[in-house]
Amino acid sequence: MADFPFDVVGFDLDGTLLETHRDLGAAVNHALALGGFEVAPADSAKDLIGGGAKIMLRRAIDDQGGMADDDFHALYKKMLAFYGANSAVHTRPYPGAVEVLDELAARGVRVGVVTNKFGGFARDILGALGLADRFDCVIGGDSLGRDAAGRRRAKPAPDPILEARACCGGGRMAYVGDSSYDVRAARAAGVPVVAACYGYCDLPREELGADAMIDSFAELIPALEAL
Repeated sequence: MADFPFDVVGFDLDGTLLETHRDLGAAVNHALALGGFEVAPADSAKDLIGGGAKIMLRRAIDDQGGMADDDFHALYKKMLAFYGANSAVHTRPYPGAVEVLDELAARGVRVGVVTNKFGGFARDILGALGLADRFDCVIGGDSLGRDAAGRRRAKPAPDPILEARACCGGGRMAYVGDSSYDVRAARAAGVPVVAACYGYCDLPREELGADAMIDSFAELIPALEAL
């Protein structure tokens, strides 16, 4: 137990800890229908996830010809309202996620969530699933505000990973995520990164550039021990 190589493990949320695409897809389809666009099959949301809800909706609309910015922002707000009320209808932890969190806790490892989802949404979902108390911190895409250039301090910037490490008491940290945003953020923060290849990867696994790759939660503890 004492030889575990990390004091802190950070997790992405969508596609890493939680399978969220059905609820995200329902929110996107709600907005598409309101905007007069064709709705998409629920599983197609897996191909749109990455970079946050706004990018997800923008991709879906651009695929159908796009719309004016003012109209898009109004529709985006309606999507967020719908998602806020329906964010944990079908969302569930991936198989083995809870058991891994239990094992990390038993080893004295502190854990945090670092997501580009709004922090309030992330905390609400974790609370609805009975998981909120398992994490020392939840850092969302809006948690750290913006930098001097007006850019949100969210992944792929290193800031949220560094903040999570500080909130968890510092020490040796690893990060687990399923996208190029996650890998780039971890690289910029100087922490090793494990790619959750069962998630919503936006690049082929061999192009993600992670230090280790897993196809299920059952592989995570051994992968971390091998880093």
